[in-house]
Amino acid sequence: MNKRSLSAIPQTGLAGLKENWRSDLKSGFLVFLIALPLCLGVSIASGFPPSAGIITAIIGGLLVSRISGSCLTINGPAAGLIVVVLAAVQALGEGDAMAGYRYTLAAIVVASVLQVLMGVFKMGQLSSFFPASVVHGMLAAIGLIIIATQSHVMLGVAPESGSLFSIIAQLPHSLLNMIMEIVLISFLGLLIMIIWPLIGSRIPAPVIVVLVGMVFAWHFDLAQDAAISGSKFLVSISENFSADFYFPDFSKLFSIAFWEAVFSISLVGSLESLLSTAAIDKLDPYKRPSDLNRDLTAVGLGNVVAGFIGGLPMIAEIVRSSENVNNGAKTAWANFFHGLLLLLFVVLFPRLINSIPLASLAALLVYTGYRLASPKAFARVMDVGKEQFLMFVVTIIGVLAIDLLAGVALGIVVKLAINLARGVWPSNLFKIHFTIQQQGNDTLVVKLFGSALFSNILPLKKALAKLEPGKTIIFDFTDGYLIDHTVMEFIHDFRQNYEAQGGHCQKTGKALETFSDHALAARLMTADDRG
Repeated sequence: MNKRSLSAIPQTGLAGLKENWRSDLKSGFLVFLIALPLCLGVSIASGFPPSAGIITAIIGGLLVSRISGSCLTINGPAAGLIVVVLAAVQALGEGDAMAGYRYTLAAIVVASVLQVLMGVFKMGQLSSFFPASVVHGMLAAIGLIIIATQSHVMLGVAPESGSLFSIIAQLPHSLLNMIMEIVLISFLGLLIMIIWPLIGSRIPAPVIVVLVGMVFAWHFDLAQDAAISGSKFLVSISENFSADFYFPDFSKLFSIAFWEAVFSISLVGSLESLLSTAAIDKLDPYKRPSDLNRDLTAVGLGNVVAGFIGGLPMIAEIVRSSENVNNGAKTAWANFFHGLLLLLFVVLFPRLINSIPLASLAALLVYTGYRLASPKAFARVMDVGKEQFLMFVVTIIGVLAIDLLAGVALGIVVKLAINLARGVWPSNLFKIHFTIQQQGNDTLVVKLFGSALFSNILPLKKALAKLEPGKTIIFDFTDGYLIDHTVMEFIHDFRQNYEAQGGHCQKTGKALETFSDHALAARLMTADDRG
């Protein structure tokens, strides 16, 4: 970071609003343009009314932005939560969509209370317990599910409800019965999402997708033909925004399905939010670290409010947050403005929203799903090592074949089994051994003994977080055994952040074996486990 940016770190609070309102308002407006169609699409794909996502994004902007521990993240509904929310609606509703929606709102409220407690008890770093490849596998599986389910919407056909494999098996039927007007709108949307970034326009691609879709929906008079094949082709929200508020039903509080929904929503929402916030911190030109515990508490409080009035769960959303950074946002007021503009738009222009075709929203979601599960995502994991790819694939299969929680659990079990097979002592799986010693006036030596793994890294993260900035930190691996990919990735990120604050980091210790050519691959340092 250069001296100019260090000296120009934006103020916060009302002083930050006065200082940066122009840049934050501009970014908030551009993010609002992206958020509107995505909020609608995520809501409908989740089995919720279209307005639910907008409700959530408004709360994320107006409330969460004022109490969160991050500067540039945008809070709102995200594609990653579609799978768990839709599963909850179907399992709890047992065929009654409205009942399932209200039961799921109750599950969101309870899951949100758990999120608040996690933040209060400073459990924000628990995301470290999930190996990176397991998280990537979870997201890739979610992407595949989104593609499978939304492909029917792009074809204009509503599949019969059933399991994921049943929905996939119905794709040939949907292809044979597709409606060409709907296919034209959806595939034009996909084409725009692919080509528009190459043009370099400042107008967000989702806005163009929606506008083009609205023109064709008007041309084909979809508002009059909405009953074709028993399918509805346009978004439908109330002209009175408050009429779209619904309240949770807690009558299934003591059922197993209810608590499965609670833990799924809490796990995925918390994990995605923490990972997204950490990723956006890396993009922040001012390198301001977020308070992950405070951020988790704020998101949890926002979700409690959203659950009580009919909204989806929210996270710190990576795509909108990245655009927020790219648009020149300086403070969390950009998030506030994005929520305020959404509120004004849904109150003032509900009829305009009701002319948006569902096919355009499905195209946006399929494109998002492809980015989560693209061949590049598979290749990136494979580059890190075969064992990482194994965890990645096992997680995907587990999520697709059973459910999300089972898939993540299977991935973690595989990782632990790999570590044991490589000679890690069972006592070292969940307990790390290290020392931090002063060497001279400005040098600290962090010496690792035995194995440093995803499952025991938390004490090391907490200790490093307390170190004084501006020192030279030496990571000494000479008495280590197995250093896994998650730890290597953490040390890499820590080094970047620490050096951005004026410090210096280096590693010592020669690896006897690395498990791929990737710079952050797992490695064996010695011939025996000293854990």
